[in-house]
Amino acid sequence: MTKAELVEQAAKDAKISKVAAANALNSFMENVTRTLKKKDGKVTLVGFGTFSKTRRKARKGRNPQTGEPIKIKAANVVKFRPGKKLKNAL
Repeated sequence: MTKAELVEQAAKDAKISKVAAANALNSFMENVTRTLKKKDGKVTLVGFGTFSKTRRKARKGRNPQTGEPIKIKAANVVKFRPGKKLKNAL
């Protein structure tokens, strides 16, 4: 599902305009991003899941085309752990 399809479905379900649904979705994404940028940023949506930020250490990898070893830099990554309701729905 694309962002446009999600906005369309949310507008239909909530019986609001697509503009209002798009604004709500954009606000949600901005707030999740802003929260995850914080030092101990974490967003929990009870029943749906938890977005959290973790630090991935630098490590050695291998270029799949040439096979030569390369260094992969350390990076912050976002993890999502599904909640109980989401797990049960799947």
